[in-house]
Amino acid sequence: MPLAGCLMDHGFKTVALIGLGLIGSSIARAARQAYPNLQLRGFDSDPEVRARAREIRLVDIVSDDPAEAVRGAELVILCVPVGAMAAAAESLRQGLEPHAIVSDVGSCKAPVARALGEALPGATIIPAHPIAGTERSGPDAGFAELFAGRWCILTPADGVDANAVARLSAFWTALGAKVEVMDAERHDLVLAVTSHLPHLIAFTIVGTASHLEEVTEGEVIKYSAGGFRDFTRIAASDPTMWRDIFIANKDAVLQALGHLQDDLSTLEAAIRRGDGEALFDWFTRTRAIRRAIVYEGQDVAAPDFGRSA
Repeated sequence: MPLAGCLMDHGFKTVALIGLGLIGSSIARAARQAYPNLQLRGFDSDPEVRARAREIRLVDIVSDDPAEAVRGAELVILCVPVGAMAAAAESLRQGLEPHAIVSDVGSCKAPVARALGEALPGATIIPAHPIAGTERSGPDAGFAELFAGRWCILTPADGVDANAVARLSAFWTALGAKVEVMDAERHDLVLAVTSHLPHLIAFTIVGTASHLEEVTEGEVIKYSAGGFRDFTRIAASDPTMWRDIFIANKDAVLQALGHLQDDLSTLEAAIRRGDGEALFDWFTRTRAIRRAIVYEGQDVAAPDFGRSA
């Protein structure tokens, strides 16, 4: 079944994907479904990933050289960790078409925009962030519906060609995403709260559990209740990607982390005092936020978060 918005014409005949993991392979599958005649080219720095992409025919052409992969492409999307953006951009520069649009899928935007701008001076650069993903990785992990109903935020710099922004917006809409344009710094602060900080908490809680000498690692694994189990899901995410995100977006993450530490101190004091009213008020307000997330269609209200097991 075609994805929503697939009739919108972005005007691209050839799209190159640099990085063929979860996001890159999902873009390939969604684009193939929305635009069967679109030529897809791809490259990945891992030769095993390239071999697998060829085996499953993920794109029309898998190149062994990034510059060759982008030759002739009107849209180039870098699907690599944010810490690898500069090197990836440098590696493809010789093959980049003069009028190509260069974008990415990184989780922080201001550092990526700077890196791409320095590596590709004069290029039309429109950073993007599809807010979608799973803890899985690799070319087999992608699926066409990953972006359906999810937000994709574009963060073009002032003065970028409005037609280029419209074309990229139409492309992501065709993949099923809801597109919004935002200032890069604003995006990074918002995502520090909604994505980066939750992952940091997840990594911390799982690590803390393994450090409690009174509770063995075997017991933690065997008796994991829903809350801990759900934290372990995002703690299973790609370590390289998240290392790069926390370094690249450190200012926004540290700002959000400071607020979290203040809030944890408030809750700790309430628990020490046995202040049930303060705890109840806090939990009531946060429960309302959770319900709003479901209402906006960003999650489901099914029991156990829709898990089958």
